[in-house]
Amino acid sequence: MFDWKKTVGAIAPTLGTVLGGPLGGLAGAAIASVLGVDNDPQALEAAVANATPDQLLALRKADADFKLQMAELGFKNIADLERIAADDRNSARAREVSLRDWMPKLLGLIVVAGFFGVLGLMIFRELPKEGRDALMMLSGALGMAFGNIVQYYYGSSAGSAAKSRTIDALQK
Repeated sequence: MFDWKKTVGAIAPTLGTVLGGPLGGLAGAAIASVLGVDNDPQALEAAVANATPDQLLALRKADADFKLQMAELGFKNIADLERIAADDRNSARAREVSLRDWMPKLLGLIVVAGFFGVLGLMIFRELPKEGRDALMMLSGALGMAFGNIVQYYYGSSAGSAAKSRTIDALQK
């Protein structure tokens, strides 16, 4: 499966890093603007997969512009953005612990069950033609929600992203 976020991260590291955090909407909007598509995951994935060399250069320029914009707002580097994302997750976890709130766990269980239920349905049953597109959209949304739940309970891939950037820098 094509990982458009990884591709964006290789071309535009700042935008790629920010995509998974609280400023992900801004990064998505910047990428969508450059590629001339709507700011939704499916449109962005298709646009990145079919990007022309000129669009990839424009994406690299948008990354530099975004980095400058973040510096003007007081963010010195990508680590500041990753810290904000980590603090956001930590405050949500602390809230859940202090209130003994069962709702996040219940919602998480429903999404995980729904994700694997739809996945099992798609694997073991022939999908009807008239509902196939809706089922594919549902599976994509559940897949993203599943990823967010795993990230919430088990941490982010910020360390992995940093390791990837270091490896890329060493290869150049």
